[in-house]
Amino acid sequence: MFSGLVEELGTVASFESRSAGARLLVKCVTVLEDLRPGASIAVNGVCVTAVDLASDSFAADLAPETLHRSNLGDLAAGARVNLERPVTPATRLSGHIVLGHVDATGELAALNPLGDGNWWLTVHAPAALDRYLVHKGSIAIDGISLTIAALGPGPVVAATIIPHTYANTTLGCSRPGARLNLEVDIIAKHVEKLMRLSSEP
Repeated sequence: MFSGLVEELGTVASFESRSAGARLLVKCVTVLEDLRPGASIAVNGVCVTAVDLASDSFAADLAPETLHRSNLGDLAAGARVNLERPVTPATRLSGHIVLGHVDATGELAALNPLGDGNWWLTVHAPAALDRYLVHKGSIAIDGISLTIAALGPGPVVAATIIPHTYANTTLGCSRPGARLNLEVDIIAKHVEKLMRLSSEP
């Protein structure tokens, strides 16, 4: 489980397509401090298993489902990625509960300056996610815990990006048209299922 607070911007060293999936190699520093082989790590909000750890990198094997549902298949050498290690029982949950199980990708519609280093992000999300999106609720976008500041038809999700987030995540180098990983609130999905089951005879 993660909190949606990006710890480090890593750099893709290589992306190797395979007959079934792919292998990703990421250069980084901070997240390697206590990382162990087989541990989970979030890459752009996708929970993957870290393998082949080195002093300045880790690798991850990507399943076909991961490539289909997320933007990791769009990566190439030199791309920046958001990295976060899992939370621990003693960690402050400063963001929100993020599982690293991406629901779908959305399209970055615009990232417009608001002044004082703040930005207004708008993302086109799939219609299937609309029922889980609420004003002032949480959403993980490329693994970043964000508060939904506005909702539009489509649906369109909008959020304010503060200077720290812009400078320390991939949003600072993202451009309109880019695919972004979206994970909605897991609590909303559990509540939906419980309500559906409770209404069944």
